[in-house]
Order: sequence, then C-alpha cells, then structure tokens
Amino acid sequence: MARTKSYLMKKEKIQPLDGPVSLEEAVRRIKLVAREWESVDIAVRLAVDPRKADQNVRGTLTLPHGTGRTPRVAVFAKGEKVAEARDAGADLVGLEEIIEQVNEGVIDFDVAIATPDVMKEVSKAAKILGPRGLMPNPKSGTTTFEVATAIKEFKAGKLSIRVEKAGIVHVTVGKGSFEERQLVENIEYLLAEIIRLRPASTKGQYIRSIAVSTTQSPSVRVNPLGY
Repeated sequence: MARTKSYLMKKEKIQPLDGPVSLEEAVRRIKLVAREWESVDIAVRLAVDPRKADQNVRGTLTLPHGTGRTPRVAVFAKGEKVAEARDAGADLVGLEEIIEQVNEGVIDFDVAIATPDVMKEVSKAAKILGPRGLMPNPKSGTTTFEVATAIKEFKAGKLSIRVEKAGIVHVTVGKGSFEERQLVENIEYLLAEIIRLRPASTKGQYIRSIAVSTTQSPSVRVNPLGY
C-alpha cells in the first residue's frame, strides 16, 4: 500500500532504527507527531491461542486518565429497560431495528449492551458484532439487567478488552492532547491488567510485542521484556 508523504515523514521522525525502546521513549516519540484530536492506540500481541477456551483473554478496566472520548453506547433491550436505557444516556436503544441496521453494515456505536432476555435475538448479529469486539458478554459487563449502571460506567471510561483471533489486544489509551505521563500511566495500568488476566495454560514470554501509534502515524515498538 502506498504511503503518503506525511506518513513517511512521521515514520522517519519517530521509528527507531535499533529496535524496540522503553515505554517512556515510545510515548515521547509518538507525542512528537500526535495531533491533539488523534487517538493514541496500543497493540499488544500475546502468546495465546484465542481459539482455545482457556486462553481467551477478556476483561474490563477503567484507565486512570480515561481515553479522552465519550463512547457511543447502544442498548439492546425491550419493555421497561428501554426507558431506563434512554434515561441513563444511551445513544441508541431498541432491538430488532438495531439488529437489522447492524446486519446491513450500519454500526454507529462503540459499546453494545444487552439485557440477558434478548440475547437470543442479538445473536442474529453475532457474526458481525463478534469480530468487532461488540458482542455483549457477561464477562465484559455488557450483558446485564443493570442497564443504567453499565451505561454510566462505559460513558465514564470503562473499557472492554479482549484478545482477537491473531492473539492481539487493541485498546485506545488516550489522545494526542494527553501529557506523556498520562499516556504512560494509562498504558502501564492496561499492561498490568493484561498480565493479571494471563491464562494459566500459557508458557514462556506472555507478552510478545507492544506497539504504540496514533490514528495517523506509524507505530513505535516497545520492548516487551520488562513485562
């Protein structure tokens, strides 16, 4: 894929020639090219096989400094829970109509919450929601009857983390406007949680690689040996 002149200039400016660097150095380099509005993202590759049930890393956390953005929350519900979700600030509330939109490729939300009694209907969109990390699940706190509480928690910065098919966890850890210290602390908090969720069946070096980037920049690799 052809890269833009701007991308290549950023790559020359921030990518080290001598391999992975410390987390602090990676964040410093990213800040050199990050625009205030850009998301700062991290990709952590783990020594797990997500196809195995006992190696499927999944959890939730709230970063110390948040992510710098308020996610759009969709709620799959019916009956009295519809009004509860709307009153709690959900951006999208319903059931069949949202499922239909999703199956048509329209996904205008960042978090999906569902009450347990509608999960059979929501499963109709599982093939689309699942690969995007949006399928409601009790382990991530997104399948619950406590709809108002869940909405408020995710609006306040609660994140779902899950390992994808390639064994990688992708998470937004802040914005370009964050201070270096805030980004480092957010990333260290995330890595500590990923380590806490380490499956007992994994062997050897658990975290294989770490890469930090912004929305429109190359990534900077972080030395994973310290983790």
